[in-house]
Amino acid sequence: MRSIINRMFDPSAIQGRMPDIFRRAAVRTVVFALVAFFVMAAFAAADPTGSNYGGINAVTAETAGAPTLEEIGADAGTLKVSMNIFFLTVGVCLIFFMQAGFMLVETGFCRAKHAAHVAMTNFVIFAVGALAYWAVGFALQFGSLGAFYWAPGAEAILTGDAVKLGANALAGTKGFFLGSLGDGTYDPAVMVFFLFQMVFMDTAATIVTGGMAERWKFSAFLPFGVFMGALVYPLFGMWMWGGGWLATLGANFGFGNGAVDFAGSSVVHAVGGFAALAGAMVIGPRLGKFKADGTPVAIPGHNIPMAILGTIILVFGWFGFNGMSTLAATDLRFPVIIANTMLAGSAGCLSAMFLVWKMWGKPDPSMAVNGMLAGLVAITAPCAFVTPWASIIIGFIGGLLVVGSVVFVERVMKVDDPVGAVSVHGVNGAWGMIALGLFADGSYGAGWNGVEGAVTGLFYGNAGQLVAQLVAVVTVVVWSFGMHYAFFKVQAAFGALRSSEADELAGLDPTEMGVLAYPDLVGSGPLGEGSLGEVPVGVAHPKPVGGEA
Repeated sequence: MRSIINRMFDPSAIQGRMPDIFRRAAVRTVVFALVAFFVMAAFAAADPTGSNYGGINAVTAETAGAPTLEEIGADAGTLKVSMNIFFLTVGVCLIFFMQAGFMLVETGFCRAKHAAHVAMTNFVIFAVGALAYWAVGFALQFGSLGAFYWAPGAEAILTGDAVKLGANALAGTKGFFLGSLGDGTYDPAVMVFFLFQMVFMDTAATIVTGGMAERWKFSAFLPFGVFMGALVYPLFGMWMWGGGWLATLGANFGFGNGAVDFAGSSVVHAVGGFAALAGAMVIGPRLGKFKADGTPVAIPGHNIPMAILGTIILVFGWFGFNGMSTLAATDLRFPVIIANTMLAGSAGCLSAMFLVWKMWGKPDPSMAVNGMLAGLVAITAPCAFVTPWASIIIGFIGGLLVVGSVVFVERVMKVDDPVGAVSVHGVNGAWGMIALGLFADGSYGAGWNGVEGAVTGLFYGNAGQLVAQLVAVVTVVVWSFGMHYAFFKVQAAFGALRSSEADELAGLDPTEMGVLAYPDLVGSGPLGEGSLGEVPVGVAHPKPVGGEA
């Protein structure tokens, strides 16, 4: 070792290595200089502002740099369609992300022992509903429509291919399994519209998973997804959005512009909300929810921060849900829609929060969450047709309605709705439709549903629009509630709907899913609020009916 050290610091040895050291240093310097030169040259040639991109040379033309007027028009048309398709594709992504928000809200509002089960229903409903909608639902809903107004072939929106009762269209007849639509299997306009409408349908279906949470057999949940995605949702959607009989109440009977629902207060939220009411009534309350005298017992959710995070995600997704329902980036109403959406949600959050603060002495986070969602649901139908101040009023009333409805559903109807799905989506979906019939100011929607003139509500002189909206509200309540009530009754008659008492007490995570959402947070207790007879730490539990001291 000493000899090695001596050689390292031996002056003669160092002197002998000097030429090699200088040679390597020189090479490295030259390489570094060349790299720096080329990097600086690249930046010097770049256009940091983007002002030099595009121009006449970017136009597709037979003679580069000298396009004809026809070639410029063709490029502009392609750009318009491409931009609109991209716009809708972004909307698909935003709305799909709402599934995560629903999962977090519903799971947070439920108990820990059911968390994985609730999350799984929110997850799998997308897969089941999407395939059912692809096979049957999309054709029933939009099988009587041609191309979009921004796509080639838009000269004939209604093709007439529909099942009709007189002049009233009831169901589409083409497009099953996405066949025979547009220019064929690979028509991009058809595909993006299918995707956009498919995520809307799944939003309606996932609402029901919250209203029936903590006691719904997973095996019974799966057929529901098919029933909703293939039949109930698409038929009502056709009546409203596919040129059906509700949409033509104006053209056929003179009621305003017909029933109008811009982004789904009725088509999505009321369908889901009243389906949840039917399911909750048929399946019955959770064990311990009501005392022997009918007094409700609070069953707190296990994770309020999770529910709040889910609400934030839902608000984010709602900007696409409402804003991109213009179906085109070239329709510049979408910033107005997004602003109205945010204002209504904020007003609903605050009105619900302050009302429960006044009633119960605390600003209940769960009611603030549901107030925000109620405002968003309420503005979904009228968001394109009303002013910002009207949006605030609509959302404010929505927040009050959700509080009153939650109390009514639980204390008067004796219906157990763990997440408030009926009140948020059903009641406020109906309110949103009525609000459009009141507050639409006639500034947007000219020619809507084939009626000359913009969409105008009662407060601006058109009582017929309110009539059309009320007809749609009655229809969605009867249709969605009635169809799902019958469906769930059939399942219940065969004992296929509700989990057993033992499974519910132990938790549907271990008994149905075979996993625990929180395997490390386990304590002990007699009522099986946790897993296999144990109670997760910090989770309160009610007593079963008849088990009061």
